[in-house]
Amino acid sequence: MLAITRFITGKRTAWAVLLGTVIAVGVLFAVLPANESADFPTAGLPESSQAAQVTELLAEFPSADQTAAIVVWSRDGAALTEADQNAITVAADQLGAMSIAPKATTPRFSDDGRAGLSVVPLESASATADIAKTATDIRSTASNALPVGLTAFVTGPVGFQADITNAFAGADFRLLLVTVIVVAVLLIVTYRSPVLWIVPLAVVGLADGLAGKVAGALAEPLGFTLDASISGILSVLVFGAGTNYALLLVARYREELLHTENRTAAMRTAVTSAGPAIAASGGTVALSLLTLVFAELAGNRALGIACAIGVLIAIGFALVVLPAALVVCGRGLFWPFIPRVQDQAASVRTGFWTRLGRGVSKHPATITVVSVVAIGSLAFGLNGAAVGLSQADQLLGNPESVRAQEIVDASFSAGLTSQTVVLAPETASADAVAVALAARGVSSAVAGENADGRTRIDVTLDSEPGSDTTFATIAALRTDLADAPGAVSQSLVGGSDATALDTKISAERDQDLILPLILGIVFLILALLLRSLVAPVLLIATVLGTFFASLGASNLIFQNLLGFAAFDTNVVLFSFLFLVALGVDYNIFLTTRAREEARRHGTREGMVRALSSTGAVITSAGILIAAVFAVLGVLPVVALTQIGVIVCIGVLLDTLVVRTVLVPALVFLVDDRFWWPSRPVAARR
Repeated sequence: MLAITRFITGKRTAWAVLLGTVIAVGVLFAVLPANESADFPTAGLPESSQAAQVTELLAEFPSADQTAAIVVWSRDGAALTEADQNAITVAADQLGAMSIAPKATTPRFSDDGRAGLSVVPLESASATADIAKTATDIRSTASNALPVGLTAFVTGPVGFQADITNAFAGADFRLLLVTVIVVAVLLIVTYRSPVLWIVPLAVVGLADGLAGKVAGALAEPLGFTLDASISGILSVLVFGAGTNYALLLVARYREELLHTENRTAAMRTAVTSAGPAIAASGGTVALSLLTLVFAELAGNRALGIACAIGVLIAIGFALVVLPAALVVCGRGLFWPFIPRVQDQAASVRTGFWTRLGRGVSKHPATITVVSVVAIGSLAFGLNGAAVGLSQADQLLGNPESVRAQEIVDASFSAGLTSQTVVLAPETASADAVAVALAARGVSSAVAGENADGRTRIDVTLDSEPGSDTTFATIAALRTDLADAPGAVSQSLVGGSDATALDTKISAERDQDLILPLILGIVFLILALLLRSLVAPVLLIATVLGTFFASLGASNLIFQNLLGFAAFDTNVVLFSFLFLVALGVDYNIFLTTRAREEARRHGTREGMVRALSSTGAVITSAGILIAAVFAVLGVLPVVALTQIGVIVCIGVLLDTLVVRTVLVPALVFLVDDRFWWPSRPVAARR
């Protein structure tokens, strides 16, 4: 290992490392297949899901390759005139020419006379090939020669899919651009140098590009699909984690430059000292992400595998490419604050972090109680929290499909724009229709085509798509059909709302399984790294406190400021994953340095010195990664905005409060017992 470190940090061999990296990355970019990621995020239900079974069986029906756009006309809540209705009828007839079932586009007018509606059946393959153009063409036709003040909107499956696709259009570029700007600004502020920031940013940027390329190339062989949301989170995570590791390494390198004129020796010490902490921190994040391979939802598995690949690449670049680049650039890279060799007899720094550490050491019990009360009070913000957003609540900015859904809710049946399908045995289709019509919340059930001994029954619900009421109706309908006598009990319920319900159920199952696995992995890594059983328990407790506090604070913001009705389905799981893994990162940076110092100075003084040495860099890293995750809010998708806000609040809370005062206070309280069953060398003297 020492030989490898010497090769990476040697004056001549560092050039070889950089040249080899450029060549290797260039070759990989040339030979790896292009990433054909999907714009439209999909959950990927397990085969046991009724909705997944219905989707598979529907492929055998004549209408398998069909979707629909729903066009709504409205005069902004005013009653439609006779001229409006005539224009709508003409427009609906023109829409029929675009449809695979022209007669189906005949318009309906609401009982309150305020809206018109037309269903436009389309061939799915051609409609979704360019979903944005399909929606635009339908809107253009529906808006042709309308009276002034009458507006046409597109919603339904085509409308919602078009809006979601538009939300992710150009997502990679926007996220990358904003992330690079944020990271560059924060690095300039942190390093106070007009040139130093360029090197870590270039290294991390190269790692991000390679991570996306490798994840895309491995997607098909490993059986997962990358979509725009996963690619966005991958980029944010690689930039955040990679820059974190760069900050830690550069800080330790700069510290060593104060002790020696030989920059290769300084970098060698920095890598051997900070490397294990970086590897352990990154390994914790990567292993935590890989727990998602046990998830039921294919989308969760894809996120875990892709992001784990990204973190591993970020670790490699931080420990191999960055040290070589810094050695090649030399000491002058820190200009204008170039580190010069200082008197090594100087003891602990007397700056802010040293004073803070000594202040905490004087009142550890009081600080612990105050910190716990403050964190606990934020967690109370979870009162009244809910999980699961309706279809209309998943996008920001009030897009067209959502506005159209509001019109449908007000003037027609709220469930008219969604699709619920019952597949019943052909011999029992009439009885299945009767059971469906008797279910509470069902407004209509119509038997249609047959295939492979099953009949398709199209069911319309009264409630809003994706709402809790709709989920309750589908669950009750499934129960009623399963409890019915004879062949009716073999009926299956699927469709868009059933898919959303099954996705929510699978997400809850994934959460119940993955969260304990992540905690177990974190405990094992901390126990092995710190050789202690007490330290992991205390550190994990602080991270859990941070998680619940950030959820509570975010819930207050979502409900009272941003108007989000609930957390999206996977937000809690993803937020837990990132907060626990990243929160443990900072604890690893602090406590590994504390253990190193404790060998010479004892636990209490070792913690003060560790805080003095790592306080500034960990705080900078926390602020940076919080800002990077906040960048997810540039996309008009509620789930990504929620993840960004929760992780941002959690990382800031962990960096500025938990790691700064609470963890040191706990160490001062338990003293040498923090390392039990091992003991610092100084304690055995």
